[in-house]
Amino acid sequence: MTFRPAHELHKRRFSRNLGLGLVLGAFVVLVFALTVVKVTRGDPMKAFDHKLDPQAEPVKVQP
Repeated sequence: MTFRPAHELHKRRFSRNLGLGLVLGAFVVLVFALTVVKVTRGDPMKAFDHKLDPQAEPVKVQP
């Protein structure tokens, strides 16, 4: 059983897929790194739940 040689179109498609895969992988690594930094810094993570939160109110400064 012999394999046919790869067509030139398949070679171009593979290089595009490889490039796109690397870009998507870099994006995943970036999002993961930002998540790890956010979690390890210990910043309070508050979700918006449509309730009035006194801690979230801006501080009013007297002139």
